[in-house]
Amino acid sequence: MENGAEAGGGRPEYSIIVPTYNERLNVALIVYLILKHLPDSKFEIIIVDDGSPDGTQDVVKQLQQLYGKGRVLLRARPRKLGLGTAYVHGLKHASGEFVVIMDADLSHHPKYLPSFIGKQKETGADIVTGTRYVSNGGVHGWNLMRKLTSRGANVLAQTLLQPGASDLTGSFRLYKRSVLEDVISCCVSKGYVFQMEMIVRATRKGYHIEEVPITFVDRVFGISKLGGSEIVGYLKGLVYLLLTT
Repeated sequence: MENGAEAGGGRPEYSIIVPTYNERLNVALIVYLILKHLPDSKFEIIIVDDGSPDGTQDVVKQLQQLYGKGRVLLRARPRKLGLGTAYVHGLKHASGEFVVIMDADLSHHPKYLPSFIGKQKETGADIVTGTRYVSNGGVHGWNLMRKLTSRGANVLAQTLLQPGASDLTGSFRLYKRSVLEDVISCCVSKGYVFQMEMIVRATRKGYHIEEVPITFVDRVFGISKLGGSEIVGYLKGLVYLLLTT
């Protein structure tokens, strides 16, 4: 198979940044599904792994042998350093005019990527974000309490921040590279609040945001990284954005 940077000729149009930590059971499948659903696009997949002890990097190196180091790029870091800085790290190595950010745990299905790309081409949007909270969007695999907590937190943020997007904490997005570089340089939050700050600051800067309905699927393999500390962090982040945006 051709290397990603050369597949179809020339540099990739899309750089897909996938942060990983202990995703050995998922990373091969997410790469395969991206390739399956973007057969005609020029793209590269940038895996930013934070020193996973489970052998994630070994799997990625095998994928490089299979698909080429120009298609699958491994840009490792020595330890867990945060989601926001993972995107910054991946962005430094991105060649595409557009950057997609998505999770490795299969909660973001690559089948939606053509819809993101199509929406951007149709509207000229600066950002296309996946949303669970419109018609044809949703969540699979969550219990009722988690659904209610997520919906309540989102409604609270919508009411207080007026962000211009229906799903503030979603992390499945396509950005124009220049827009991502601008917005990410202004953000200081970490973890899950980072996604919320990104979209709020993009709205305040007047960037054009479009949405694509997605169904978020809770991880099948591995352990969820969402816990009580993230919920507390979300509330603190909400207060921070109220005061600074």
